[in-house]
Amino acid sequence: MSVETITLGCRLNFAESETIARSAPADEDWIVVNSCAVTNEAVRQTRQAIRRAHRAKPGSKILVTGCAAELEPEAFAAMPGVSRVVGNAAKLTAFLPIRHPGLDPGPAFSAATSKRKRAPALNRGDGNFDVMAPAGMLANVKSFVAVQTGCDHRCTFCSIWQARGPSISLPFEAIRDAVAREIDRGAMEIVLTGVDITDYAGGLGKLCQRLLSAEPRLLRLRLSSLDSIEIDDALFELIAGELRLMPHFHLSLQAGDDMILKRMKRRHSRADAVRSVERIKTARADATIGADLIAGFPTETEEMALNSLKLLDDCGIVAAHIFPFSPRANTPASRMPQLPRELVKARAARLRNAAASRRAHWLNDLVGSVQPVLVEGAGIGHTNNFAPVALPGANRGQIGRARIAGSDGNQLTAFWA
Repeated sequence: MSVETITLGCRLNFAESETIARSAPADEDWIVVNSCAVTNEAVRQTRQAIRRAHRAKPGSKILVTGCAAELEPEAFAAMPGVSRVVGNAAKLTAFLPIRHPGLDPGPAFSAATSKRKRAPALNRGDGNFDVMAPAGMLANVKSFVAVQTGCDHRCTFCSIWQARGPSISLPFEAIRDAVAREIDRGAMEIVLTGVDITDYAGGLGKLCQRLLSAEPRLLRLRLSSLDSIEIDDALFELIAGELRLMPHFHLSLQAGDDMILKRMKRRHSRADAVRSVERIKTARADATIGADLIAGFPTETEEMALNSLKLLDDCGIVAAHIFPFSPRANTPASRMPQLPRELVKARAARLRNAAASRRAHWLNDLVGSVQPVLVEGAGIGHTNNFAPVALPGANRGQIGRARIAGSDGNQLTAFWA
């Protein structure tokens, strides 16, 4: 008997998928599909993944969970092969009614920590419940550990707050213990993840400081997407002085035009974004910046689109995730005047091309330098500032300094220095 996971979307989903899989019944074949609803395309890919899984393994039971399942449970329950649909609130305890018939674990998010911030309760395997942080290993080298879920903001394009609920922070002790367990399992790098981790109760910077102090074996700490306007002073202090914090920061910028940011109901201005990046790079000379950007938001003019294009240079973005605007049901942006789809696609393509060119120049500039590298697979890995590297003959889990010998514009080639 086996359990397979199919994860779409964010790193938080990945951490949760691995946690769900570890609690699966040992006497049945299951496929866990952890869905995404960030765009209409993500929902389409979720349906496609379910159909493909059912065709490949018609004898396996399929459990569908995640944001798309939360928003459209009946539609997913009606799909051939689907045995269970579980919303986000109960996903971490999804298999308990199967493993322990008659046992009602209650909502997975149940243990109060502070104010509105609450944390998920996971089963230890004996019918008792503890507060635990979801965590999942990638290639037995890197582990994603959830510190938070949900969102209290109401960006006009986003439906994730409807699927995830309010912002919920896990208690420090649960996060610390999850990090320790992942290191015990062999993790060389820990990535803290969530929906809005800079909204962590008490401050993300203070959480990182406590983690690094409590776990001396934590030698490589990385952060998933950050809301630039919420980066606290404690985190800036770590960026400046803590070498165990990896110097790549992915920011949820979304646009580079103030009017579009206002219509998105974002809380930062263009100038705020540029200042945040300047402060990061002043604090850490080797820091690199990634960003999420949406092309073709409703009412976007050519001038507004060019302001987002220029943001790539103004913020030195070398890892851009470009999304063509996709109107999600029951969001304010879906009721705004829409741009023609072909125009949306064209602006997204222009942004992607510009971002790819900037990234290629950055990688080319690294040729000849010596960079710290973690090997995450057979002969492949990343530098500390998240440049992808091919290291022929290197073994998974190796850490060392590598001399960069070349670049094809997408990936570096290197050998151990």
